[in-house]
Amino acid sequence: MQGTYTSWMVCLSVAIAVVVAYTTLNLASRISSAKGRAAFAWLAGGTLSMGVGIWSVHFIAVLALKLPIELTYDLPTTIVSLGISLGTSGFALALVARSELSQARLAIGSLIMGAGISGMLYSGVSAIRISPALEYEADLVAASIVLAAITSYATLWLAVRLRRGHSWSVVLTRVLAAFVVGGAIAAVHYVGLASVAISPDARPLPGTTLENGWFAIALGLFAFGVLGVTLITIMYDAYLARHLRDSDFLRAQVHANARHAARHDVLTNLPNRLGLAEAAESAMAEATRSGRAFALMVMDVDRLKTINDSLGHEAGDELLRELSQRLRAVLRRSDTLARLAGDEFAILACDLDDAQDAERIVAKITDLLRDPFVTRKLECHASLSIGISLFPNDGASFEALLRRAEVAMRTAKEASGGSYRFYAPEMSSIADNRLVLETELRRALELEQLELHYQPKVDISTGRVRSAEALIRWRHPTRGVVPPNVFIPLAEESGLIVPLGEWVLRRACRQLRVWIDSGMRPVRVAVNLSAKQFRQAELTSVVESALSESRLEPGYLELELTESAVMHDAEQSAKTLQKLSTMGVHISIDDFGTGYSSLSYLRRFPLDKLKIDRSFIRDLMLNPDDVSIVRAIISLAHSLRLRVVAEGVETAEQLEFLKNLGCDQYQGFYYSPAVPPEEFAALIARIRSERPEYTEADMLKTQSRLSAYTPT
Repeated sequence: MQGTYTSWMVCLSVAIAVVVAYTTLNLASRISSAKGRAAFAWLAGGTLSMGVGIWSVHFIAVLALKLPIELTYDLPTTIVSLGISLGTSGFALALVARSELSQARLAIGSLIMGAGISGMLYSGVSAIRISPALEYEADLVAASIVLAAITSYATLWLAVRLRRGHSWSVVLTRVLAAFVVGGAIAAVHYVGLASVAISPDARPLPGTTLENGWFAIALGLFAFGVLGVTLITIMYDAYLARHLRDSDFLRAQVHANARHAARHDVLTNLPNRLGLAEAAESAMAEATRSGRAFALMVMDVDRLKTINDSLGHEAGDELLRELSQRLRAVLRRSDTLARLAGDEFAILACDLDDAQDAERIVAKITDLLRDPFVTRKLECHASLSIGISLFPNDGASFEALLRRAEVAMRTAKEASGGSYRFYAPEMSSIADNRLVLETELRRALELEQLELHYQPKVDISTGRVRSAEALIRWRHPTRGVVPPNVFIPLAEESGLIVPLGEWVLRRACRQLRVWIDSGMRPVRVAVNLSAKQFRQAELTSVVESALSESRLEPGYLELELTESAVMHDAEQSAKTLQKLSTMGVHISIDDFGTGYSSLSYLRRFPLDKLKIDRSFIRDLMLNPDDVSIVRAIISLAHSLRLRVVAEGVETAEQLEFLKNLGCDQYQGFYYSPAVPPEEFAALIARIRSERPEYTEADMLKTQSRLSAYTPT
């Protein structure tokens, strides 16, 4: 008996076969990338989806067959065929989930999968209850089994090859492969059905009957539903996985950027202190294994602050970037260059035999600094003060090596700029002493161990004293008198200079009030302001407060500033000086001639006096250049209606020479050193008994062109 096929059912079975193939290829991708419970869940769900899909192809193909008799089915046998389909599908998916699949395993797996498909096909066909029993054409049966094995091999091979990747080309390849494999799966079933021979006088036996058309539609919708849910789940999971990968990538990138930023300097992109510490740990481990040494060099850029003040911080940054590039160029691949702070660099020089190897590196660094740096179209020269510590001689940890290299660097800087020093144990005692001294200086402010001495400023033409400079002294309970050149730089470094300067200002004002209340005719008191104190936003308020507390006229106070202090931020300095001058406070430029010596700021700022630095006075009688400089300063100051004070006058010859040059005032050991308040009061009393005194208005008068205060 020959039958025909319902065309739309055949198309439906082929469509399901294509979708099954596409779903299987995508399932292989998800299962192979999943781990743990997720992999098991994908395997279980995929087995159900693939097994139902392949069985639906088979059963719809059977339903598509039209015979003169109505077919009945044995339900248990049909369920067995579904079970075989599920088992075969599970085996296939488990096989492609393996990370590696050899050709031998692939071939064996193809035979097993082909046998499973054939078993499902012929067990499903055997469920047809008919008499006489079905017969089979052996050659077509063999062809269907071979075709099933080939289709299985192609399916497994494509699933393994296409399970990686998410690009559009991979997706398109899977779609094309699905049509090929789906067609092959359908062909297996129809070749298998073609092998079945039905007797012309066959009749159906009792069993389950089905409405072929409606059942095919229902089974097709069910199969498409299961496969559709599976595909949607696959796509959604792929989306989540891709999103997670992107998030992980971004997170990893952010982490990498943060790690890089935490270990590198922003300006130069060199390792910072943390990055250097990590490199040092590796270097110590390697040096311990090899028995060789390495050097840690700490370098401070001399005069960087001057460049920043004169040309701006951007120019200083440009110099630092170029310096880092030059240093990189002379270092070996095994060396590490780092930037520790604003003007501090460090080099980790590995694989050294002895200290001479480190000296050779220093020589290269010195050579690279011979050529000038060009910043803002200006040439400037830079030098480095270098401190060197050696591993393992100078320390067994990075912190110890760094600390000792910094101590050696400070020693080199204090000795002379542009030099280098190897660490020596005695340097630590000096550094430790500085730390102790800093702590004691903080306590000295609290315990009233500081005091002010006063040095007269004498009019050269008349010999009268009209003002004095307040100079701080530290009378330590165990160290004795600590010189200002010892603790003032320490106060600058530690930041104590600001509270220290305010203490001097208030104490000087209070002392002047004490003198006035005791009946002494007033003198103007000059107080030195550090650059940091001058840049404090509340400076004018502090000055007003100090004057108010002591009930003093502003004209009794004179503030002395260095050129570098007022030129750090010329615009802001002009505003601050104008406020002070408007109050009536006198303004002097201290150590004139050693800094900028710019005519523009002399015209612009409200000044009263210029103080010639003692370095020009010391050799005045011996050095013609100093004579020319002093003469020029006096002439310049007088042309701008400024008075001139010479510091450090120690001989009668110097005084006479200054008098001939037209200098207005002097101070120095020739007349009197700085003395305690009581001795100064006695000195003033003696002088005024011998010479006529100034009037109070004369004392308060200021040379400043911006002063609004004029006493009556």
